Amino acid sequence: MTKVAAIILAGGEGKRMKTKNVNKVVLPLANKQMILHSVEMLESLKIKPVIVVVGFAKKSVIDVLGKKVTYIEQKKRLGTAHAVNCALKKIGQDISDVLVLNGDDSAFYKQETILALIKKHNESVATITFLTIELDNPTGLGRVIRGNSERVLAVVEDRDASEEQRKIKEINPACYIFELGFLHRNLRKIKKSEVSGEYYLTSLIDIAIKNNEKVEVLEGGILPWRGINTIEELKEAERLFVQTK
Repeated sequence: MTKVAAIILAGGEGKRMKTKNVNKVVLPLANKQMILHSVEMLESLKIKPVIVVVGFAKKSVIDVLGKKVTYIEQKKRLGTAHAVNCALKKIGQDISDVLVLNGDDSAFYKQETILALIKKHNESVATITFLTIELDNPTGLGRVIRGNSERVLAVVEDRDASEEQRKIKEINPACYIFELGFLHRNLRKIKKSEVSGEYYLTSLIDIAIKNNEKVEVLEGGILPWRGINTIEELKEAERLFVQTK
């Protein structure tokens, strides 16, 4: 029987939000701190432990969540893969799979979406299963590249995408479930980005495909969702969130 733990990434500085003393994940979304929406959703699904990776303005996150979760500090913020690697120290051997979410957008995921993701992962006996959604304007987001058989071939970041690939509207919002053993074996194999000096979690998709590991997706279609990196995007997220309730 599978047992799922969750990691929420909440250590980034979010420079474009210009919040000097608080992490952006504690800013309000529909009258509740956005990360609290995510934690309460995971609580309702009885997923535990929930490990929150903190870094920038960590006290602001801890003050909001208190003892609801387990914390790990990412002292050097070296990307999403590095953050997950830090969190693995808090995950016991009784866990089979790990759900990974971003603290600044996972408030949009409903219980049924996460349950469907876990079900797809279990039934297909996949190494990685990740959510995809479709956006009319996918600018700035990783595109899902598929082959003739609709099999996922790669996730290509916007800055690396060709003109043809940028026309793809199916994107990766960074909601994953990984087989724990795969994470232990492969996180340290990820190469640092020459551009940013960071280690990206999307590299695990490339590694899995190269090694003929099973990579599955849950097609979410058109879901209300908004990554939040600016005040304008937070305002848009507020409008979208209110529409879904």
